[in-house]
Amino acid sequence: MTDNADGITVVKCGGRAGLDREAVCADVAALVGTGHRIVLAHGGSADVDALAERLGVPQRRLTTPSGSSSRYTDPRTLEVLLLALAGKVKPALVGGLVSAGVDAVGLTGLDGGLLSARRTAVHRAVLDGRPILVRDDHNGRITAVDTTVLRVLLSAGLTPVVSPPARGGDGLPVNVDADRAAGAIAAALPATRLVLLTGAPGVLADHTDETSLVRDLALPPDGPVSAAAVGGMTAKLQAARDALRAGVGEVLIADGRVASPVTAALAGAGTRVRLAAPSTHVEPPLAVGS
Repeated sequence: MTDNADGITVVKCGGRAGLDREAVCADVAALVGTGHRIVLAHGGSADVDALAERLGVPQRRLTTPSGSSSRYTDPRTLEVLLLALAGKVKPALVGGLVSAGVDAVGLTGLDGGLLSARRTAVHRAVLDGRPILVRDDHNGRITAVDTTVLRVLLSAGLTPVVSPPARGGDGLPVNVDADRAAGAIAAALPATRLVLLTGAPGVLADHTDETSLVRDLALPPDGPVSAAAVGGMTAKLQAARDALRAGVGEVLIADGRVASPVTAALAGAGTRVRLAAPSTHVEPPLAVGS
């Protein structure tokens, strides 16, 4: 398949333990070799947790009044995150691609103004069951994507490998969700498809039962993506909807623990996500795996 026919595919490699990054790299390399143009986005939550433990930096979760959860990215945790993503995960992925014959380039959202984000200076959250005002959290939401550096690299036959953080209004790093970053990049390019690899077969009707795979999922165009979503899947569903609303033609959520995970997703494995028409019935909320 030529790159003109296939467009661009954004692949998000999850950051949870259990995902086979070597298999992802080998599969991406095989697809690039057949003419696919791929942007590989990644997180690294398990690596951040492991490095934080080694360095003695406590890790905490913040929960907003609406129930969404995020890593409490205080200044020390932001430093750990930068070390883990840019210093460990990204070099491993770039090295894996290069070993498989792909010319890859590692980027964070800071490079070339790729990702811009707005950090909330003060926000309300729940920490350890107590409502608090948080002033030193360096999380934020993506406000803009500049795809110039990605297009230059892709035009030169190179494969970009991208991760948070983004650049805040003051030029300093802002932690952003890697799934949402992948969705924003797919929307801005725009990509032909977005493939979100995770530590489950896809979206599950029962997150405790891997046989309860939902193969076709219609998301409401607005409002909560799934009131019962748990773990990291909420962000994936939000990223999927953002991409679809921006015109990305196909969004797939699939298992990143298997051999050839991207090829398997493109062949029909996992969950195909689409937008529900406003006038149609929307599936009831799902309890889905992360």
